[in-house]
Amino acid sequence: MSTSPNVPVRTRRVLWFAGAVAAASLATACGSTGAEPGQPAATPAASVPASSTPAQSPAASPSSAPAAAPSAPATSSPSAAPSAGAGGGAVLAMCRTASLRIILDDLQGGGAAGSAYYPLNFTNTSTAACELYGYPGVSFTAAPSSAGGQIGLAAQRNGAFGKVAVRLAPGATAHAWLQVTTAGNYPASACQPVTAQWLRVYPPGETVAGYVGHTFSACSSSSTALLTVLPVRAGAAVAEVTP
Repeated sequence: MSTSPNVPVRTRRVLWFAGAVAAASLATACGSTGAEPGQPAATPAASVPASSTPAQSPAASPSSAPAAAPSAPATSSPSAAPSAGAGGGAVLAMCRTASLRIILDDLQGGGAAGSAYYPLNFTNTSTAACELYGYPGVSFTAAPSSAGGQIGLAAQRNGAFGKVAVRLAPGATAHAWLQVTTAGNYPASACQPVTAQWLRVYPPGETVAGYVGHTFSACSSSSTALLTVLPVRAGAAVAEVTP
């Protein structure tokens, strides 16, 4: 896709990322959606609630105006499988939801081509290192608990970027980008629009959810997919840098 020389650099980056997402969505249209293997796409039998306030850890949500949409690839080295420990010994333990603080970072978010882009940051709050590998499972939900029913379809996986093993030292952060398609792009009869107040987030490999408070226009129809998620990468998210 060509871009006029007069179009600002940031806009060209946004259009590049939107095109990559569209191509990946076509390639993975028949792929799996939602959580990692072992993660339920709908409401789990039991979960540990978390929200945007410290008392409802591990999830949180800042309230700031979004920046530009992500568009340029990051420089993480791909890995075919989770890494071994520093001494070449056993693989690090998987990061558990109870030991992660999860936030949706509006400061680094943005929007373009009928979608908004938000990074989900995962911070290790424990005293031991752990590992994240693959895709988080994400869905809209009606409440920050197992009793809150899932709204619409769980997030599809964007296969344009490979999975890498991310080691999280105590206090370290990893991130995964989330694309939220605008519900207004679809006819009301197909979308069945509702307002969602929460995201249910399963860290990669986990079956216990964390919750992030944020208001979204969502589609309650199970035939309309609004969410697409990218695999985790090391560090906190930076605007215009994906994945």
